[in-house]
Amino acid sequence: MAQKIAILGSTGSIGTQTLDIVSQNPNDLQVVAMSCGKNIDMFEKQIRKYKPTLVSIGTEALANDLKTRLSDMNIDVHFGMEGLIAVATCADADTVVTAVVGMIGVQPTIAAINAGKTIALANKETLVTAGHIIMPLAKEKGVSILPVDSEHSAIFQSLNGERHNEISKILLTASGGPFRGRTLEELENVKLEDALKHPNWSMGAKITIDSATMINKGLEVMEAKWLFGVNLDQVQVVVHPQSILHSAVEFMDGAVIGQMGTPDMRLPILYALFYPNRKTLYAEPLDLFKVGTLTFEKPDMETFYGLQLAYDAMSAGGNVPTVFNAANERAVAKFLNNKIKFLEIPEIVSEAMINVDFINNPTIEQVLETEQMTYDFIESRW
Repeated sequence: MAQKIAILGSTGSIGTQTLDIVSQNPNDLQVVAMSCGKNIDMFEKQIRKYKPTLVSIGTEALANDLKTRLSDMNIDVHFGMEGLIAVATCADADTVVTAVVGMIGVQPTIAAINAGKTIALANKETLVTAGHIIMPLAKEKGVSILPVDSEHSAIFQSLNGERHNEISKILLTASGGPFRGRTLEELENVKLEDALKHPNWSMGAKITIDSATMINKGLEVMEAKWLFGVNLDQVQVVVHPQSILHSAVEFMDGAVIGQMGTPDMRLPILYALFYPNRKTLYAEPLDLFKVGTLTFEKPDMETFYGLQLAYDAMSAGGNVPTVFNAANERAVAKFLNNKIKFLEIPEIVSEAMINVDFINNPTIEQVLETEQMTYDFIESRW
């Protein structure tokens, strides 16, 4: 019997690759619900191909357009946050793939957990901003959270059959992005098109910029802390330019277990969807002879100080990780629109962390209020 999945963010990078896996495994996977933001043309094609019963799109105007386009099909069309929650709680779905980018994923993920769905988590902001709520809730509801990030999937796989209390440290690998080895002076006038040229991975624009600043790795550090129940000082970032070792775990006896593979996001998606079983991925396998050499470096936390800011935010706790995340979202959006320079991204994040009011143990409502306060602060200054 096919596993039924709902996809939040089906037209994005993770969403389209998830659908590729569905196409490769038509007898084992069935899409019953899906959402998109605004790419209505691609979304319509996906709906016609995968035939979900429930869909959602960003706005009411787009939803009305979509209903007209799909008038020959029996589809339940929703929009906005209500629509995302409807997709996340779809009665037929067994697993929800959270592939939306940004804090918009927090409320649907909570709704899916409350509905007892297995979570294939690709939305790192959910744990960054609300890990203190999400992880206890998932435990209470008996819900599995299976990581889709390549690094967290690698850690998850490395921990198979091992005791979490025997972890010495998590070795979280980073490619270093397109600007590895550059100085602050060399980054002063980098162009948008240069920042969007990731050396190894094909990803969406926002996460590609986050990789260039290494703020993405900072978000992953926070996520790893929540996912694997470790202390912040147990998560060590290791720059690995080849992106072959996707991450590793060092245990208290000194043994290091890691997971290697080609830089293909379909591998961790496939693993999350079929866990604890493995399925064939129709892709080029890893050829270590062709790779030849694997190298490892310490991250430059001074040049790429957005990574250091992530450790600082997590150490401060409370709503500071939400400020960090929201400030980065808004700063990246400004950079993508050519409103600010590349180096202003971490500068804006730092200023927001200093200036937005601290809340010690924020509720979901306070997390969302913090997001808005952060946006308001940024718009008043930049």
